[in-house]
Amino acid sequence: MTHPTLLRMPPWLGFPKERILPQPPESYTVEEEGQEWWCVRDAAGALVYSGVGPVEVVRSPSPF
Repeated sequence: MTHPTLLRMPPWLGFPKERILPQPPESYTVEEEGQEWWCVRDAAGALVYSGVGPVEVVRSPSPF
């Protein structure tokens, strides 16, 4: 079991939205590109997320 990396996005209809990412959290950059518009890129510069924010990349507090 490991503590995976999670991309946490704004809730949709009151439900939290998270996506598992394959690399460690420090491999991602999170930038606000406009008012309430955020982009997440991996270490190679590939776009992982572009959309409404704020968003964050974190290590899961629980293993799974």
